[in-house]
Amino acid sequence: MPPLHPDRLLPVDPGVRALARRLYDAVRDLPILSPHGHVDAQLLVDDAPFGDPASLLISPDHYVTRLLHANGVPLDRLGVGRGPLPEAEARLAWSALCEHWPVFRGTPVRYWLESELSDIFGVTERPGPDTADAIYDQVAARLADPAYRPRALFRRFGIEVLATTDDPCADLAAHRALADDPDWTARVIPTFRPDRYLEPAREDWPASIARLAEAADTDTSDYDGYLRALEARRRVFVEHGATSTDHSHADAGTEPLSRKEAADIYRAALDGTATAAETTAFRRHMLFEMARMSCEDGLVMTLHPAVRRNHHTPTLEQYGPDTGHDIPLRVEFTDALRPLLERFGTAEGFQIVLFTLDETVFSREIAPLAGFYPSVYAGAPWWFLDAPDAIRRFRRAVTETVGFSRTSGFVDDTRAFCSIPARHDMSRRLDCGFLAELVAEHRLDEDEALETATQLVTVNPRKAFRF
Repeated sequence: MPPLHPDRLLPVDPGVRALARRLYDAVRDLPILSPHGHVDAQLLVDDAPFGDPASLLISPDHYVTRLLHANGVPLDRLGVGRGPLPEAEARLAWSALCEHWPVFRGTPVRYWLESELSDIFGVTERPGPDTADAIYDQVAARLADPAYRPRALFRRFGIEVLATTDDPCADLAAHRALADDPDWTARVIPTFRPDRYLEPAREDWPASIARLAEAADTDTSDYDGYLRALEARRRVFVEHGATSTDHSHADAGTEPLSRKEAADIYRAALDGTATAAETTAFRRHMLFEMARMSCEDGLVMTLHPAVRRNHHTPTLEQYGPDTGHDIPLRVEFTDALRPLLERFGTAEGFQIVLFTLDETVFSREIAPLAGFYPSVYAGAPWWFLDAPDAIRRFRRAVTETVGFSRTSGFVDDTRAFCSIPARHDMSRRLDCGFLAELVAEHRLDEDEALETATQLVTVNPRKAFRF
């Protein structure tokens, strides 16, 4: 693999590139604030050596596995849904990645993987059938070094804050252990993710509500008790450092119900007699209720709706969720969020960050909403959109309406621990390129661009997520 070009992702024009390089040099080594991700906090408590290259870099990263699967590699060969692999199987998964390296051309996945292999593990050979074993051996040798344990890498990556994503009934023991560890100085904070407890249409909803009752030590046999249980678990999360909640439903609807209507549907749902229309209405009502609770406990709402989860049932049944077959849907925000924003959009203390996988709404809906409501932030491109061209389109779509101050800062949204610095580096390069273009067009002075580049990394995430 040729050495990574120091100006990768920066503008092509030499003059603009020089401007972008100066901006990037000023922010490249600033600490990482990661407000939304899926790394398990227990990883840092245990601080055990990573098992093998494939289990670290391939199996947990659905960005990697889904495209290999699309090109004929069975997920089983990649170790999806399993823990550390026996060496023979790990090498088999690694060889699949290297043999199919060309399928990642032009994708952000290639950028992240190249950055991980080069910057973290010192790999200089391009992945391919002839280099698979040598690269595997090199990475495996590094993983045996104490300098490549999770805590050491966390410090090396320069992560200052890492937000995880957690079930409301989680005991948060790992977060508590890190907070009580005198040798640990970074913030690893939970995020309240209540989706399964707000959707009565789920088959496991009654069991989830029973689990919620136990975790909150609250009777959830009626609607009022259910609300008290959710409020109690939110308080526990706040006590453990949480600053936000995370919501992803099929749409962004927030139409409230009357207390009696909500209570009646809740009882019918527990009995298994609620209709599809009723369960949808209840879920939308509960998103409204989450906003009400946020006004009371200060947790920032983050909303990323319109994803068809587990699109391929056989894959779900064999490998479980989050294995690469969640597919975006179209989404509408303006009318869907109006009930919520009419009630809470200008309420003191309320904040909501809007993310989307449907980039047609960036300029049409999200930017105008963030450009009026003091509570609304435009969330950075994420998931399928956290890619160079999409990030550039995002800046062009929203900046003319909201500038930079009403955007969230980058979110890495990853389960792949070693990809965190690569993803944030990509965002910093792209934002510096965009700012350099504004300077070259005499729309900003260079000192303003430098201040903005720094704020996007250090100020915006703190404001949007209340770090």
